[in-house]
Amino acid sequence: MAEVANGGAPEAPQVRMQVLAQYTRDLSFENVVAQKGAQNGEMQPDIQVQVSLDGRKRGATNQYEVVTKFKITSRNKSNNEPLFLLELDYAGVFAIEGVPEDQMHPFLLIECPRMLFPFVRRIVSDVTRDGGFPPLSLDNIDFLALYRQELARRATQTPAMTPN
Repeated sequence: MAEVANGGAPEAPQVRMQVLAQYTRDLSFENVVAQKGAQNGEMQPDIQVQVSLDGRKRGATNQYEVVTKFKITSRNKSNNEPLFLLELDYAGVFAIEGVPEDQMHPFLLIECPRMLFPFVRRIVSDVTRDGGFPPLSLDNIDFLALYRQELARRATQTPAMTPN
């Protein structure tokens, strides 16, 4: 039970989050330009970034795993030929206390990815550079907006057919 301070309303429980581990779960980089051989002409990359998130409770008390999944596709603007494809699943294990159960899902898919994102940005930059392209520096991602978009998408899906 929360303590009452100075005769006022009960204090909210203090939220504690600790990153216990973070790791690359899966990484794939396909340099299409190198596979097909050098092309003449100038490359003007058009880069598409898709992000998906997954969070789940682990067996240990107050531990959760969050996986950020990135699919980054680069195509040449002039002829729509693929330049590279990068797929990265980056995960973190978190100890989380003080978050009400009804708020845990948004916390896992908003706050935890925010903690992981700087490391994802660095990996993407290094991999694209090491793959022969200019280093790709990902723009900041609004994980709150991403979460809201996913909720809206799920709300508009047609419900499963019910038997008559």
